Order: sequence, then structure tokens, then C-alpha cells
Amino acid sequence: MVYIRNLADHEDQEVTLKGWIYNFRSSKNLYFLELRDGSGLCQCVVAKDGVSEESWEAAESLRQESSVVITGTVVEDERSVGGYELQVSKLEVLQVAEDYPITPKEHGVDFLMENRHLWLRSQRQWAAMRVRNAIIYAIHTFYQERGFVQMDAPIFTGNAAEGTTNLFETEYFDDQAYLTQSGQLYGEAMAMAHGLIYTFGPTFRAEKSKTRRHLTEFWMIEPEMAFYDLVMNMNLAENFIKFVIKSVLDRCEKELEILERDTTKLEKTVSEEFPRISYTEAVETLRSDEMAAMLDQMVDDRKQEKKELREEREEIKKERGQAKKWRKAQIDQRIKDIGARIDQIEEDLRNIPDWRESALNFEWGEDFGGSDETLLTMQYDTPILVHRFPAEIKAFYMKRDPEDEKLALAVDMLAPEGYGEIIGGSEREADLETLKERLHEHDLPEDVFQWYLDLRQYGSVPHSGFGLGLERTVAWLCGLDHVRETIPFPRMMGRLTP
Repeated sequence: MVYIRNLADHEDQEVTLKGWIYNFRSSKNLYFLELRDGSGLCQCVVAKDGVSEESWEAAESLRQESSVVITGTVVEDERSVGGYELQVSKLEVLQVAEDYPITPKEHGVDFLMENRHLWLRSQRQWAAMRVRNAIIYAIHTFYQERGFVQMDAPIFTGNAAEGTTNLFETEYFDDQAYLTQSGQLYGEAMAMAHGLIYTFGPTFRAEKSKTRRHLTEFWMIEPEMAFYDLVMNMNLAENFIKFVIKSVLDRCEKELEILERDTTKLEKTVSEEFPRISYTEAVETLRSDEMAAMLDQMVDDRKQEKKELREEREEIKKERGQAKKWRKAQIDQRIKDIGARIDQIEEDLRNIPDWRESALNFEWGEDFGGSDETLLTMQYDTPILVHRFPAEIKAFYMKRDPEDEKLALAVDMLAPEGYGEIIGGSEREADLETLKERLHEHDLPEDVFQWYLDLRQYGSVPHSGFGLGLERTVAWLCGLDHVRETIPFPRMMGRLTP
């Protein structure tokens, strides 16, 4: 069976493609069918004098998403999508689709989410899922090549990694159980057996949040490493992200082009070192006069950009009346893009005063909000690593800084361009009595964590680990505004179907 992705290997040969009609148009005695088969798109040209009457009638019956089998000769054509087209000799219809609900016209987000099972077929969604796949492949490659063992943590747990506030509770026969929020505690046990491990699985958070960064069900990659300290942990995290980005840039050029992703900053991420700043330095940055000045300048820049975009829109509207059909399509797309960018600018102008107030009044000991993370990364093209957080806002299992007991040896990696935290990790507390104290400080029952305490009783060693949120990483690398487009069937507040 031949797939569209392999057409370059079959130039001037007759092949048979099987797929669905993505789009179509006619011109006199020709039909131009855009076929998709899951691997790509191909224009198939049906000439009335080049096919049987049966095939021509089949072409006349087609609608969007009809399923077909098409035979023809592969011809190189730089103008065609993918660089090749099919000169059709035979067309067979498997099923004429009913009127397809998702068309090239604008649809609201709610409509698209209700039809997510069909929306997945659109080019942007197709490209995003392909990038997701490339990221997953790169993740496994990175760890497997470095001697890590993939292991699986349970989804049902009797205890919580960070308390039960944000967990989904469920009945487990006669016991109370939770859907896991992290595989990390189990990962520590597995690292004590294998040294270097990683888990990769679904996790659940019952936060009642509707921000563009949150899902209730998402996938986490969580490496745990025996004999690693905080610095080694940060080194691994940085090398890991660079490897994933380079893999995506190498393998997904077409997909990133479909997504209209500017890859300039991603390319810099691969080659430049990630800045590392302490939490205290980050707080000082937020509260600085330089930050206030940058935000004031941002307001001026956004206003000027909005003015220039409006002027451009008026100019190309005047041009549209006399433009040819192909140019009108370009103008319409540009007007759409301008409108989207103006909407974003207006949202920024509404938000910047709040960001400014939050930053200038930030108190040491608070956790960073989304806007704080955005501001901290705004002066960098690469992610940044923020380390040594106040212990009181971090989990019980994080080791304290020997030089300052108020600090935990924790690290967050913040992605640029407003995508926020993509990695959170720490060096783990390795001392039994200290860990018991931490459990009591967090009002967590010691008996439930007895198995976890055993790890400090039988050959305890320094160790570290972190977790990467897959969907936030997909959003960042694809340049998507919302994580709902980063997973085939997103689960959010109020969204349990399809």
C-alpha cells in the first residue's frame, strides 16, 4: 500500500491511494481533488477524457470527507501540496459522506470542541498531533539512549504526592483511593532498584481552573535518578529539552509550517545555555524599576503595533476590490490574521496594568502566578531555570538547602513566549527522621507513607527528579494558544465528551 508521504519514491509510476476528500473544486472538464490519507495531502486531477464514465460520475458525487480509492500516475509538480500530484485513471467511492459539519469557514471554539472527533482531521490539528508524536518519540529516545529504564507508576493510589486538595477521589472496593497526580513517589522506589528510571503516563488534577494552561487529565514524563543532586538534575532537564526541540525541528518542518510556528526562538534554545536564577533573584527582578520600565514600554509598543495593523487592514481592504481571486484569498487571510493579532494586543493592554501591579507588589514567599512567569521569561529567548524556592510553598519530600533551611532544593523550568512552567523538580529528602518531620509539618498521615519511608530505611542515597508536562510542551513547541489543542480528547472543567 502506498501512502502520500512516500509519493517521491514513486514518481512517474502508477499507484493507488486510499483516503478521504479533504477539499475539491472543478474547472470545465476537470476535478481537482485534495486527498488526505493520514500521512499527508495530495492533489488528484481527474480529467473527463482520462477516466471511465463510471469514475467521472463518482467524482461528480463527492463531498468533503467522502472516502475513496484513487489510482493514477505520480507527477512532480512544485505548485501542488507536497510537491507531487496524481493524474487519475480510476476513482472508486467507498462512501459519500453526509454534509460535513466542519468547513473552511469560521467556527466557534465550543462548536469545534463538541466536534473534536472530527476537528482532529483538520490540517492544524493534524500537524499538532504529529508534533506531539515526535515529542513522545524524542522523549523515549533521549532516556533510552542514556540507560534509563521506563517503568510504570499506578494510576490508583492510596496516598497523594502533594496532599489531597487537588485530587479526584474514588472508591476502590472497600477503600478510598485517588487518581494519581504524579508517579514521582513510586519513581523514587523504582530508582532505588534501577538507578535511572522514567515514568510516562496520565496524571489528574482536580483544580477548578479554566486557564489556557490547565487540563484535568494530562501526561507527565518523570525521570528519577539515584545519586543525582540539584545541579545534576538541572543539567539533565536542560539537555533533555534541547534534545526534544532539536528532534522536533529536524522531523516536523512541514507540521511547524502548517502551524505557522516561528521557529527562530526554538532554534536559539537548542544552541544557547539556559539562564539559571534563584527564586530570590527572580523576586528582585519582578519588583525592579527595570521591570516597571519594560512594562511601560510594552504598552507603548503594543499601541503603536495596533495603530500600524489597523492602517494596513484599511489599505488591503481597498486593494481587495480590484484584486484577482488568488490575491483576494491572501487578503482575506491577512485580514483574519490582523484581527486575531489586534484581539491579542487588546487583551495584553487590559492585562499589563494587572501584571505590573502583581510584579511590583510581589512578596517573597509567594508562588509565581502565570503573569509572573511570563514576565520573568520575557527578556530571554530560551527557557529559564528558577531554583531554591521557599520550602513552605513546596512539597514535603523536597530536600532543604543546607545553607538556608528556609529554601528547598527545587527547580522550575519556565518556557518563554508566555508558556510558563513546563518542568518542576527537586533534590529529594534522603534522611528518614527529617522526612518524618516533614510529613507531620504537612499534616500527612505517616502510616499511609510507610512504604515510602522504607526507601530511607534500607540504603538511602541522595537522589533527584523532575516532571515534564507533555501538553504544555506541545503547546509551546507548536505555538498554540491553549492546551486543549495539544491532546486528542482534552478533559477540562465542563468537558467530558466526546
